[in-house]
Amino acid sequence: MKFIMKLSDFNYDLPKELIAQVPIEKRDEARLMVLNRKNKTIEHKVFKDIIDYLQPGDCLVRNNTKVIPARLYGKKEQTGANVEFLLLNRIEGDTWEVMVRPGKKLMPGAQVSFGDGLLKADILDKMEGGNRKVEFHYDGIFNEILDQIGLMPLPPYIKEKLEKKEMYQTVYAKYDGSAAAPTAGLHFTKEYLEKVKQKGVNIAYVTLHVGLGTFRPVVVEDVTKHDMHSEYYILSSEVADLLNKTRDAGKRIVAVGTTSTRVLETVADSNGHFKMQSGNTKIFIYPGYKFKCLDGLKTNFHLPKSTLIMLISALAGKENVLNAYKHAVKEKYRFFSFGDCMFIK
Repeated sequence: MKFIMKLSDFNYDLPKELIAQVPIEKRDEARLMVLNRKNKTIEHKVFKDIIDYLQPGDCLVRNNTKVIPARLYGKKEQTGANVEFLLLNRIEGDTWEVMVRPGKKLMPGAQVSFGDGLLKADILDKMEGGNRKVEFHYDGIFNEILDQIGLMPLPPYIKEKLEKKEMYQTVYAKYDGSAAAPTAGLHFTKEYLEKVKQKGVNIAYVTLHVGLGTFRPVVVEDVTKHDMHSEYYILSSEVADLLNKTRDAGKRIVAVGTTSTRVLETVADSNGHFKMQSGNTKIFIYPGYKFKCLDGLKTNFHLPKSTLIMLISALAGKENVLNAYKHAVKEKYRFFSFGDCMFIK
Protein backbone atom coordinates (compact mmCIF):
# COMPACT_ATOMS: atom_id res chain seq x y z
CA MET A 1 0.00 0.00 0.00
CA LYS A 2 1.43 3.37 -1.04
CA PHE A 3 1.95 5.93 1.74
CA ILE A 4 0.29 9.26 0.92
CA MET A 5 1.69 12.45 2.44
CA LYS A 6 -1.49 14.33 3.30
CA LEU A 7 -1.94 18.07 3.17
CA SER A 8 -3.76 17.89 6.50
CA ASP A 9 -0.55 16.52 8.09
CA PHE A 10 0.91 20.04 7.81
CA ASN A 11 -1.95 21.86 9.50
CA TYR A 12 -1.86 23.58 12.89
CA ASP A 13 -4.15 25.88 14.86
CA LEU A 14 -3.16 29.54 14.84
CA PRO A 15 -5.15 32.28 16.60
CA LYS A 16 -5.59 35.24 14.21
CA GLU A 17 -4.23 37.70 16.76
CA LEU A 18 -0.78 36.06 16.44
CA ILE A 19 -0.48 37.05 12.75
CA ALA A 20 1.86 40.06 12.82
CA GLN A 21 0.31 42.99 10.95
CA VAL A 22 3.29 45.34 11.23
CA PRO A 23 7.01 44.75 11.85
CA ILE A 24 8.38 45.57 15.28
CA GLU A 25 10.19 48.91 15.48
CA LYS A 26 13.67 47.41 15.95
CA ARG A 27 14.05 44.61 13.43
CA ASP A 28 16.78 42.76 15.30
CA GLU A 29 14.85 42.56 18.59
CA ALA A 30 12.29 40.05 17.31
CA ARG A 31 12.03 36.81 19.22
CA LEU A 32 14.02 33.80 18.01
CA MET A 33 13.17 30.15 18.57
CA VAL A 34 16.17 27.84 18.18
CA LEU A 35 15.23 24.31 17.12
CA ASN A 36 17.89 21.62 17.41
CA ARG A 37 16.86 18.98 14.89
CA LYS A 38 19.14 16.29 16.33
CA ASN A 39 18.20 16.35 20.01
CA LYS A 40 14.77 17.96 19.37
CA THR A 41 15.28 20.72 21.95
CA ILE A 42 13.81 24.22 21.78
CA GLU A 43 15.40 27.43 23.10
CA HIS A 44 13.72 30.83 23.37
CA LYS A 45 16.05 33.70 22.42
CA VAL A 46 15.97 37.02 20.57
CA PHE A 47 17.18 37.47 16.99
CA LYS A 48 20.39 39.21 18.09
CA ASP A 49 21.46 35.92 19.71
CA ILE A 50 21.71 34.17 16.35
CA ILE A 51 25.37 35.19 16.14
CA ASP A 52 26.07 32.77 19.01
CA TYR A 53 25.03 29.91 16.72
CA LEU A 54 27.30 30.95 13.85
CA GLN A 55 31.00 30.06 13.75
CA PRO A 56 33.98 31.67 11.96
CA GLY A 57 34.25 30.20 8.48
CA ASP A 58 30.53 29.45 8.21
CA CYS A 59 28.79 30.91 5.17
CA LEU A 60 25.50 32.76 5.61
CA VAL A 61 23.54 32.82 2.34
CA ARG A 62 20.96 35.53 1.69
CA ASN A 63 18.62 36.44 -1.13
CA ASN A 64 19.28 39.98 -2.40
CA THR A 65 16.16 40.30 -4.55
CA LYS A 66 14.23 43.56 -4.27
CA VAL A 67 10.45 43.84 -4.08
CA ILE A 68 8.97 46.08 -6.73
CA PRO A 69 5.82 48.14 -5.96
CA ALA A 70 3.91 45.77 -8.20
CA ARG A 71 0.31 46.63 -7.29
CA LEU A 72 -1.21 49.25 -9.60
CA TYR A 73 -4.65 50.88 -9.51
CA GLY A 74 -5.90 52.46 -12.73
CA LYS A 75 -8.85 53.01 -15.05
CA LYS A 76 -9.97 51.29 -18.21
CA GLU A 77 -9.63 53.96 -20.89
CA GLN A 78 -12.75 52.95 -22.82
CA THR A 79 -15.15 53.11 -19.83
CA GLY A 80 -13.37 54.72 -16.86
CA ALA A 81 -13.95 51.55 -14.79
CA ASN A 82 -11.57 51.02 -11.85
CA VAL A 83 -9.09 48.18 -12.38
CA GLU A 84 -6.18 46.60 -10.49
CA PHE A 85 -2.95 45.11 -11.85
CA LEU A 86 -0.45 42.93 -10.03
CA LEU A 87 2.83 42.55 -11.92
CA LEU A 88 3.96 38.93 -11.83
CA ASN A 89 6.68 38.38 -14.37
CA ARG A 90 8.53 40.44 -16.98
CA ILE A 91 8.26 38.42 -20.21
CA GLU A 92 10.48 40.67 -22.33
CA GLY A 93 11.14 44.41 -22.44
CA ASP A 94 7.92 46.19 -21.50
CA THR A 95 5.77 43.07 -21.87
CA TRP A 96 4.62 41.54 -18.58
CA GLU A 97 2.43 38.78 -17.20
CA VAL A 98 -0.02 40.41 -14.79
CA MET A 99 -2.89 39.38 -12.57
CA VAL A 100 -5.89 41.62 -13.24
CA ARG A 101 -9.13 42.50 -11.48
CA PRO A 102 -11.88 42.47 -12.58
CA GLY A 103 -10.89 40.02 -15.31
CA LYS A 104 -14.15 40.27 -17.24
CA LYS A 105 -13.50 43.92 -18.06
CA LEU A 106 -9.94 43.41 -19.25
CA MET A 107 -9.95 41.29 -22.39
CA PRO A 108 -7.43 41.56 -25.27
CA GLY A 109 -7.68 44.97 -26.93
CA ALA A 110 -8.53 46.85 -23.73
CA GLN A 111 -6.35 49.79 -22.67
CA VAL A 112 -5.63 50.89 -19.09
CA SER A 113 -4.23 54.15 -17.71
CA PHE A 114 -2.41 54.55 -14.37
CA GLY A 115 -1.31 57.63 -12.43
CA ASP A 116 -3.23 60.13 -14.59
CA GLY A 117 -1.59 58.76 -17.73
CA LEU A 118 1.98 58.40 -16.44
CA LEU A 119 1.75 54.72 -17.35
CA LYS A 120 -0.48 53.04 -19.92
CA ALA A 121 -1.02 49.39 -20.78
CA ASP A 122 -2.45 47.42 -23.70
CA ILE A 123 -3.99 44.02 -22.93
CA LEU A 124 -2.41 41.72 -25.55
CA ASP A 125 -3.60 38.25 -24.62
CA LYS A 126 -5.32 36.07 -22.03
CA MET A 127 -2.84 33.58 -20.58
CA GLU A 128 -3.26 30.15 -19.06
CA GLY A 129 -4.71 30.45 -15.57
CA GLY A 130 -6.50 33.72 -16.37
CA ASN A 131 -3.58 36.15 -16.14
CA ARG A 132 -3.02 38.71 -18.90
CA LYS A 133 -0.10 39.47 -21.18
CA VAL A 134 0.22 43.26 -21.31
CA GLU A 135 2.53 45.83 -22.87
CA PHE A 136 3.30 49.05 -20.99
CA HIS A 137 3.88 52.48 -22.53
CA TYR A 138 5.51 55.41 -20.72
CA ASP A 139 8.01 58.26 -20.91
CA GLY A 140 11.04 57.92 -18.65
CA ILE A 141 12.29 55.01 -16.55
CA PHE A 142 9.81 52.22 -15.77
CA ASN A 143 11.04 51.47 -12.23
CA GLU A 144 10.96 55.16 -11.28
CA ILE A 145 7.35 55.39 -12.45
CA LEU A 146 6.50 52.25 -10.47
CA ASP A 147 8.08 53.80 -7.36
CA GLN A 148 5.90 56.85 -7.88
CA ILE A 149 2.51 55.20 -8.46
CA GLY A 150 2.80 51.55 -7.39
CA LEU A 151 2.09 49.97 -4.01
CA MET A 152 3.89 47.11 -2.29
CA PRO A 153 2.10 43.78 -2.94
CA LEU A 154 1.64 42.74 0.69
CA PRO A 155 0.59 39.17 1.51
CA PRO A 156 -3.19 38.63 1.75
CA TYR A 157 -3.04 38.01 5.52
CA ILE A 158 -1.65 41.52 6.20
CA LYS A 159 -4.59 43.90 6.51
CA GLU A 160 -2.79 46.97 7.91
CA LYS A 161 -1.58 49.68 5.55
CA LEU A 162 2.20 49.84 5.13
CA GLU A 163 3.55 53.19 6.35
CA LYS A 164 6.87 52.99 4.51
CA LYS A 165 7.79 50.81 1.53
CA GLU A 166 11.18 49.93 3.05
CA MET A 167 9.41 48.11 5.91
CA TYR A 168 8.75 45.30 3.41
CA GLN A 169 12.30 45.25 2.05
CA THR A 170 15.53 43.71 3.37
CA VAL A 171 18.37 46.18 4.07
CA TYR A 172 20.49 44.33 1.47
CA ALA A 173 17.85 44.22 -1.31
CA LYS A 174 19.60 44.98 -4.60
CA TYR A 175 18.00 43.54 -7.75
CA ASP A 176 14.43 44.49 -8.72
CA GLY A 177 12.12 41.62 -9.53
CA SER A 178 10.10 40.21 -6.62
CA ALA A 179 6.38 40.38 -6.00
CA ALA A 180 6.96 39.33 -2.37
CA ALA A 181 9.82 39.90 0.07
CA PRO A 182 12.20 37.15 1.21
CA THR A 183 10.96 37.92 4.72
CA ALA A 184 13.46 35.81 6.68
CA GLY A 185 15.93 38.59 5.90
CA LEU A 186 13.82 41.40 7.36
CA HIS A 187 15.32 41.02 10.85
CA PHE A 188 18.85 41.94 9.76
CA THR A 189 20.07 45.51 10.18
CA LYS A 190 23.20 46.88 8.50
CA GLU A 191 24.87 47.17 11.92
CA TYR A 192 24.10 43.56 12.81
CA LEU A 193 25.39 42.34 9.44
CA GLU A 194 28.68 44.05 10.20
CA LYS A 195 28.83 42.32 13.57
CA VAL A 196 28.30 38.93 11.89
CA LYS A 197 31.12 39.65 9.42
CA GLN A 198 33.45 40.72 12.24
CA LYS A 199 33.00 37.31 13.83
CA GLY A 200 34.52 35.77 10.68
CA VAL A 201 31.28 34.52 9.16
CA ASN A 202 31.28 34.78 5.36
CA ILE A 203 28.31 36.37 3.62
CA ALA A 204 27.11 35.13 0.22
CA TYR A 205 24.30 36.55 -1.88
CA VAL A 206 22.08 34.64 -4.29
CA THR A 207 19.11 36.07 -6.16
CA LEU A 208 15.68 34.48 -6.42
CA HIS A 209 12.83 36.68 -7.59
CA VAL A 210 9.92 35.67 -5.39
CA GLY A 211 6.62 35.26 -7.22
CA LEU A 212 3.10 35.39 -5.82
CA GLY A 213 3.03 31.63 -6.23
CA THR A 214 4.66 31.55 -2.80
CA PHE A 215 1.18 32.44 -1.40
CA ARG A 216 -0.72 30.06 -3.68
CA PRO A 217 -2.42 27.46 -1.49
CA VAL A 218 -1.78 23.77 -1.95
CA VAL A 219 -5.14 22.35 -3.01
CA VAL A 220 -4.38 18.65 -3.51
CA GLU A 221 -4.63 16.31 -0.51
CA ASP A 222 -1.65 14.25 -1.76
CA VAL A 223 1.05 16.93 -1.49
CA THR A 224 3.39 15.10 -3.88
CA LYS A 225 0.91 15.97 -6.66
CA HIS A 226 1.24 19.75 -6.05
CA ASP A 227 2.35 21.77 -9.08
CA MET A 228 5.11 24.02 -7.71
CA HIS A 229 5.42 27.55 -9.08
CA SER A 230 8.50 28.58 -11.07
CA GLU A 231 10.89 31.35 -9.99
CA TYR A 232 14.00 32.84 -11.60
CA TYR A 233 17.33 32.54 -9.74
CA ILE A 234 21.02 33.47 -10.12
CA LEU A 235 24.07 32.02 -8.37
CA SER A 236 27.34 33.69 -9.45
CA SER A 237 30.75 32.06 -9.95
CA GLU A 238 32.15 34.03 -6.96
CA VAL A 239 29.43 32.68 -4.68
CA ALA A 240 29.89 29.16 -6.07
CA ASP A 241 33.63 29.36 -5.22
CA LEU A 242 32.92 30.63 -1.69
CA LEU A 243 30.36 27.87 -1.05
CA ASN A 244 32.75 25.18 -2.33
CA LYS A 245 35.55 26.51 -0.11
CA THR A 246 33.17 26.50 2.86
CA ARG A 247 32.18 22.92 2.18
CA ASP A 248 35.78 21.76 1.57
CA ALA A 249 36.91 23.38 4.84
CA GLY A 250 34.28 21.43 6.77
CA LYS A 251 32.35 24.59 7.68
CA ARG A 252 28.59 25.09 7.52
CA ILE A 253 26.32 26.58 4.87
CA VAL A 254 23.45 28.40 6.58
CA ALA A 255 20.60 29.81 4.51
CA VAL A 256 18.53 32.86 5.38
CA GLY A 257 15.05 31.87 4.27
CA THR A 258 13.37 29.27 2.13
CA THR A 259 14.11 31.21 -1.07
CA SER A 260 17.88 31.03 -0.52
CA THR A 261 17.44 27.36 0.36
CA ARG A 262 15.69 26.66 -2.92
CA VAL A 263 18.50 28.29 -4.92
CA LEU A 264 21.19 26.33 -3.05
CA GLU A 265 19.43 23.00 -3.40
CA THR A 266 18.64 23.66 -7.07
CA VAL A 267 22.26 24.38 -7.97
CA ALA A 268 24.19 21.95 -5.70
CA ASP A 269 25.26 18.66 -7.27
CA SER A 270 24.93 15.30 -5.53
CA ASN A 271 28.22 15.96 -3.66
CA GLY A 272 27.04 19.35 -2.40
CA HIS A 273 29.30 21.33 -4.73
CA PHE A 274 28.36 24.38 -6.79
CA LYS A 275 28.98 26.07 -10.12
CA MET A 276 27.69 29.31 -11.60
CA GLN A 277 24.09 28.87 -12.69
CA SER A 278 20.90 30.77 -13.47
CA GLY A 279 17.46 29.81 -14.69
CA ASN A 280 14.00 28.94 -13.42
CA THR A 281 13.46 26.53 -10.57
CA LYS A 282 10.34 24.60 -9.61
CA ILE A 283 12.09 22.66 -6.84
CA PHE A 284 9.55 21.40 -4.29
CA ILE A 285 11.08 20.28 -1.00
CA TYR A 286 8.97 18.18 1.36
CA PRO A 287 9.67 15.37 3.88
CA GLY A 288 11.73 12.60 2.33
CA TYR A 289 13.90 15.07 0.42
CA LYS A 290 17.64 14.53 0.93
CA PHE A 291 19.40 17.88 1.37
CA LYS A 292 22.59 18.21 -0.67
CA CYS A 293 24.27 21.16 1.01
CA LEU A 294 22.22 22.86 3.75
CA ASP A 295 23.49 22.75 7.34
CA GLY A 296 21.23 25.33 9.00
CA LEU A 297 18.32 27.64 8.27
CA LYS A 298 17.11 30.98 9.63
CA THR A 299 13.44 31.23 8.75
CA ASN A 300 10.10 32.74 9.81
CA PHE A 301 6.96 31.00 11.07
CA HIS A 302 4.97 29.84 8.06
CA LEU A 303 1.34 29.35 7.06
CA PRO A 304 -0.41 26.07 7.83
CA LYS A 305 -0.48 23.65 4.87
CA SER A 306 2.03 25.77 2.90
CA THR A 307 4.96 24.56 0.78
CA LEU A 308 7.18 26.55 3.18
CA ILE A 309 6.20 24.54 6.26
CA MET A 310 6.75 21.41 4.16
CA LEU A 311 10.29 22.57 3.34
CA ILE A 312 11.27 23.15 6.96
CA SER A 313 9.61 19.83 7.89
CA ALA A 314 11.91 18.15 5.37
CA LEU A 315 14.89 19.69 7.16
CA ALA A 316 13.91 19.33 10.82
CA GLY A 317 11.27 16.59 10.78
CA LYS A 318 7.51 17.17 10.63
CA GLU A 319 6.84 16.20 14.24
CA ASN A 320 9.68 18.44 15.49
CA VAL A 321 8.35 21.39 13.49
CA LEU A 322 4.71 20.98 14.53
CA ASN A 323 5.78 20.59 18.16
CA ALA A 324 7.88 23.77 17.88
CA TYR A 325 4.91 25.62 16.33
CA LYS A 326 2.68 24.45 19.18
CA HIS A 327 5.21 25.96 21.62
CA ALA A 328 5.35 29.16 19.56
CA VAL A 329 1.55 29.54 19.74
CA LYS A 330 1.59 28.86 23.48
CA GLU A 331 4.38 31.44 24.00
CA LYS A 332 2.55 33.94 21.76
CA TYR A 333 5.24 34.32 19.11
CA ARG A 334 4.30 36.61 16.20
CA PHE A 335 3.72 34.69 12.95
CA PHE A 336 4.35 35.12 9.20
CA SER A 337 6.11 37.86 7.21
CA PHE A 338 6.40 40.58 9.89
CA GLY A 339 6.65 38.15 12.78
CA ASP A 340 9.31 36.45 14.88
CA CYS A 341 11.77 33.87 13.59
CA MET A 342 13.29 30.44 13.98
CA PHE A 343 16.80 29.05 13.61
CA ILE A 344 17.05 25.38 12.70
CA LYS A 345 20.47 23.98 13.53
